[in-house]
Amino acid sequence: MTDPFILFDAWFAEARKTEVNDSNAMALATADARGRPSSRMVLLKGHGPDGFIFYTNFEGRKARDLLENPHAALLFHWKSLRRQIRIEGQVDAVDDATADAYFATRSRDSQLGAWASDQSRPLPDRQVFMDRFEEVSARFEGGAVPRPPHWSGFRVTPDRIEFWQDRAHRLHERRLFEREGANWREGLLYP
Repeated sequence: MTDPFILFDAWFAEARKTEVNDSNAMALATADARGRPSSRMVLLKGHGPDGFIFYTNFEGRKARDLLENPHAALLFHWKSLRRQIRIEGQVDAVDDATADAYFATRSRDSQLGAWASDQSRPLPDRQVFMDRFEEVSARFEGGAVPRPPHWSGFRVTPDRIEFWQDRAHRLHERRLFEREGANWREGLLYP
């Protein structure tokens, strides 16, 4: 198989059936402009041959890192399947229409939370956050909640995708796909 997206779709579909919590959870690794790394868990909210999409508050650390240094690594780990997928590539913000369409699918409370949150910035106490949530609830009562201007998504366009399958005696199967122009080159890696 020379299309990593077909293999990703197959593994992801299997994970959706077997992982009890957040089969779409992935570790996102970024580095700021000075090269200082940071890692955190995010949720995959869209994917295809054009890349892997997640959403966030653009005023938080992960967005600042990605705007300063638009490269990232993703890691899916499905323990019950004994599989991992590593993805590396360039990062771009999604367009407004894509962000608006996804935001409209979120629960109302999640939409309101996006307005209330000062992601990555400390607050004096949790009550400040809850008060903000109540304020935006009242502001948008009875109407649609628009996407906040500071909230959008990023797309990681991969240039490397590695599929890791656990095997006995640490003789794991590792399939590496590397982008060469519009095509993908596949090879096997061994420990």
